[in-house]
Amino acid sequence: MDSFGSDFTSGGSAGKMDTGTIMEQVKVQIAVANAQELLQRMTDKCFKKCIGKPGSTLDNSEQKCIAMCMDRYMDAWNTVSRAYSSRLQRERAHI
Repeated sequence: MDSFGSDFTSGGSAGKMDTGTIMEQVKVQIAVANAQELLQRMTDKCFKKCIGKPGSTLDNSEQKCIAMCMDRYMDAWNTVSRAYSSRLQRERAHI
């Protein structure tokens, strides 16, 4: 038998991953996926807004537009994330 999944199926506890470790790995994977989605959405939105005619280089106004668009997008994302986290904490406190 190959070693894939052997940590989970072996009878011994040596090398076995605990639930906490697995949960941390899942959280990291979710965070990476969220960051990738944020970057993709921000790129799409700012490209459509700022780039009129795609070419080999960006002119000065396009560079400024991209920078400002990305800053605004990140600010909005952070504001929404903080509000969402705060709401989740309040709801958990009431349970």
